[in-house]
Amino acid sequence: MNTGRLETFADGVFAIAATLLILSVDGHFGSCAPAGATLKHQLECSWPSYVAYVVSFLTIGIIWVNHHTVMDQIDHADRTFLMITVGFLMIVAFIPFPTRLVAEDIRGEGATAATVAYGITLTLTAALFNAVWFYAARGGRLLRPDADPQTVRGISKTFVFGPWTYLAITLVAAIDPVAGAVGFGAFALFWVIESSVFGRDRSQRSTVR
Repeated sequence: MNTGRLETFADGVFAIAATLLILSVDGHFGSCAPAGATLKHQLECSWPSYVAYVVSFLTIGIIWVNHHTVMDQIDHADRTFLMITVGFLMIVAFIPFPTRLVAEDIRGEGATAATVAYGITLTLTAALFNAVWFYAARGGRLLRPDADPQTVRGISKTFVFGPWTYLAITLVAAIDPVAGAVGFGAFALFWVIESSVFGRDRSQRSTVR
C-alpha cells in the first residue's frame, strides 16, 4: 500500500506533540515565585520550563526530520509496518507529558522520577523508531527499488545507537537528575548537528540517482 496517508498522519502527530510542549511553559509559569512577585521574577524563576521546551521541541523536530529521511527510502507499507509506526507515534505524542514533569520538578523532590520518566519515554521512542526502520530495511522488505545502499547503511548505523544512549542517560538521571537532564539536552544538540551536517550527505545521495 502507498505510504502517503501514513506520512500525512505522522506529520499531524509530530505537529500536535510539538505544539503541546508549550503547556510545559504555560502550566508552570510563575508557580515558582512567591505571591505578589513581579513579572520579571516570575520570568526568571521559570527558566526550567524554557529549557525543557527547547530540548523536547528539538528532539521531536529531529525525530520528524529523521522520519522524513526514512520514509524517503520506503516504497510501500504493509500492515505490520503500519502497526509498528502507530506504536512509535503513540510514544512521540506522549513526550509532552514527561517534559512537563521535568519542567515542574527538576528543582524539587520529584526530580529523579521526572527525569527517569522522561528518559524512559525517549528510550522507547528511539527503540520503536529502530523497529520501524529495521522492519522496513531488512532484506529490502519495503524499500524503494532504487534505494541507495550507502544511505540505507548510514541510517542503520546512526539509528542503532539511539536507544542505548538514551538508556545510558536515563541511568545517569536515576543517580543525578540534573546531570541526566543536561545529558538529554546535549544529545538533542548532537542530533541537530548530525542531521544538519551528515544528514545533508544522505539526502543528496537519495535525490541524485
